[in-house]
Amino acid sequence: MLHIYRTTLRTHRRTLGEQLGRVLQPAVTGMMPLSTLQSPWPIRHCSANNVRTFDTMLKARRAEARRSVLVQVSSERSYNELYRYCSQFGEITSAHHYRVDGDSSSDGDCHYILLEYKNREEADAAMQSGVFSTERPGVRARSIFMWFRTGPKPRLVAPTNDTVRQLALVDGSRPIDEQELNALLASAETIDDQVTVLHRVTKLNDLGKRLRFLAVRQLESSLQGMFPQAVAHPFGSSVNGYGRMGCDLDVILDLDCRSGEPPDRNARLVYHTKATNPNERTQVQRQLESIGDVLQLFLPGVNSVRRILKARVPIVKYHHEHLDLEIDLTMNNKAGVYMSELLYLFGELDHRVRPLTFAIRRWAQAVGLTNQAPGYWITNFSLTMLVMYFLQQLPAPILPSINKLIQLSAATKESNGVVPPLARLGGDGEDAEWVCSFLKNPSIYECFRSTNQSTLEELLHQFFTFYAQFDFNQRAISLNIAGTILKPDHCPMYIVNPLETVLNVSKNVNLEETELFRIQVRNALWLLETHGKEAVVQAGSEPSEWGLVSLFGPRKQLERITPQMFFTKRMLNVKDIFDEVPADDATGRHPASYRNPAVKNQIASIHRSTKAAIGKLQGGSAGGANGGRSTVVEGTNVKLKGGNTKRR
Repeated sequence: MLHIYRTTLRTHRRTLGEQLGRVLQPAVTGMMPLSTLQSPWPIRHCSANNVRTFDTMLKARRAEARRSVLVQVSSERSYNELYRYCSQFGEITSAHHYRVDGDSSSDGDCHYILLEYKNREEADAAMQSGVFSTERPGVRARSIFMWFRTGPKPRLVAPTNDTVRQLALVDGSRPIDEQELNALLASAETIDDQVTVLHRVTKLNDLGKRLRFLAVRQLESSLQGMFPQAVAHPFGSSVNGYGRMGCDLDVILDLDCRSGEPPDRNARLVYHTKATNPNERTQVQRQLESIGDVLQLFLPGVNSVRRILKARVPIVKYHHEHLDLEIDLTMNNKAGVYMSELLYLFGELDHRVRPLTFAIRRWAQAVGLTNQAPGYWITNFSLTMLVMYFLQQLPAPILPSINKLIQLSAATKESNGVVPPLARLGGDGEDAEWVCSFLKNPSIYECFRSTNQSTLEELLHQFFTFYAQFDFNQRAISLNIAGTILKPDHCPMYIVNPLETVLNVSKNVNLEETELFRIQVRNALWLLETHGKEAVVQAGSEPSEWGLVSLFGPRKQLERITPQMFFTKRMLNVKDIFDEVPADDATGRHPASYRNPAVKNQIASIHRSTKAAIGKLQGGSAGGANGGRSTVVEGTNVKLKGGNTKRR
């Protein structure tokens, strides 16, 4: 039986100076790849460094998942034995270890090792060699998720290499601790270095991306028996380059990825199909409900399936216990994929885009502007749109407008003179043609280069200055034209959806949160100006609280500004105007005091006129009484008739 127990990570700790130097070294020297560095935190890098376009990145990640299997082990010390056993099925090219924290009801933490083979056939051979446990009965579904049990060692085939390939990562899914992050940021030399370090140690690492594409593969393989053309499209922060460690996985399921292709007119055999509901929304809801049942009943590792079918976009949420991952599944709404590709393109156009976005989003989370739960606050997506628009507005723009990208794409062609096809995910009307007309062109990644030489520190200051002066009351933001337009409606914050320009991506943000954003950007600007490294040392303050640490350090978590701080308590209870109860009654209320005599006179005038009106109502009701029942309102002498009489 597999025995799970808690282990302690035995990683050699270095001084903060050594750690900071090794994190910044690739950016400074450009000689040593990130994969060769050793750090107490998982190295954040992509194994396919030559991947540029969004489509080629997705293709490479899918191929990695197709060559991989996931095995649960007792601890990372089981790796050598696991490696020798699994090498009989083929050559293992990489291995990654991570740990999932256990709860109080389990024996301890769960350890997993992700093995990647040289080709998919070897991975299939390893998966097909698995057996079902007779001691732990369950649904007999074969999958890439297995566990390594103890017992008599089978006769092994000698591996091609006598040496065991080292683990690429140990405890690779562990995010950096807040205290460690703040200490690392405080030891940096400049704010520019702080932003770079923040991005490199908090972004989604290679293992995190591999695990997310394993979830995509499991979802596809579970449905491709009935729907051979089913494709699960990951989108959002997991693939657009702005994801952080622990982010959720968003997936769009397309049951027939070839539905937009024109049929062969020469074919004479036509499939029989099941009739669908004429209401597309109802049909999607029913399909998601059935898929949720399949996930919950048959797929190993899937639990806590929640069906949110009445939402504007119906989704199924579930947790994968082996991957320690929250997954949101939806259907037939491919706008998220297009938007992910657009943000990926923006991140590839300039190396400063993603680090700046990470710093802004981290600051917004620390001061309470964003929240993981849905609500009336600014979302990470809206905040990312604000960053992209700011980079378009600089005197020397770092990012071009979307209309400019379309023009550049139309002016360029492939080296062979053929424009890439426009259809990719099926027919979505004008949106699909508009998006693919420039995003599908690989040359678009090289057609724009900014002349702006600003550092990340300067861009951070300029971002806060820009939105501290922005007119959210009258203007709406449009990334399509890299400018502002008059607001079409009265939403406090209006950001035009780049794909569907009639929609507002920040429609959920209310007036209080918009005002809070203005206050926080001004406060952040003041903190950066007064908490520079030299200013902090001269003032004799803590040298650890400067730069980014002053924006979202531990003290900042306790000093959050809330909208309630800007609304004073009611100066006067309205009931006190009409109530004749003495001031020293049992309720303990004291007579109202007025600082302004004019206000006191106005209240007295209102009191007299109201009493007169009440007297008239009382007299009218007495004269017009028809024998009905009446009730007396407490605190007044007004009698209201009972029965069906309406209160005016």
